[in-house]
Amino acid sequence: AGDPGVADGAGVARGAGGAGGAGGAGLAEFGLAVEPGESVVIQDRFHAGYAAGLLALREGRVLERAVRALRHQPDVLLINATGRDHPRRAGLALHLGAACDLPSIGVTDRPLVADGPLPGPAQGDAAELRLDGELVGYRLRTQTGTRPVVVHAGWRVDAGTARDLVLALARGSRTPVPLREARRLARTRRAGLNG
Repeated sequence: AGDPGVADGAGVARGAGGAGGAGGAGLAEFGLAVEPGESVVIQDRFHAGYAAGLLALREGRVLERAVRALRHQPDVLLINATGRDHPRRAGLALHLGAACDLPSIGVTDRPLVADGPLPGPAQGDAAELRLDGELVGYRLRTQTGTRPVVVHAGWRVDAGTARDLVLALARGSRTPVPLREARRLARTRRAGLNG
């Protein structure tokens, strides 16, 4: 794989009360890390409670704010969310990419509704995930001896390209560097506010 260009990871760290309640809003840190070196952390409240399949309503607005706060727009967004592996074929990764008009890829620990086998044991092994016969992502082993990640096709990115970029951006770790850094930024900020 060649140089994937500039990638951006979006991570969320939920604070106390992050699940929200009836009519309540939990506090969250939304981190963005762009390669190389630029990052943004925005603190906001969830304006909607959790509802399965509706993460875009809960987190999409503030993640869009964070992306737009960057001085330099990335070539692709990496989001800890699904893309086309969704009951409506439109998870948060797809919504955020469309809202920001940037190609996007979802990376999660498990599929949401798609089905497929596990990949082989070696780094780079991948297995297709399908939903009603449509290829929507891959289980991808980014490192030998680790659990696979699930790579979701998002906005203007097909499943094969998403798989290749995530593998290139993993660089010796299970999760892609920009996504890992975004999570770290959000968690560090949350810990500083709670400490």
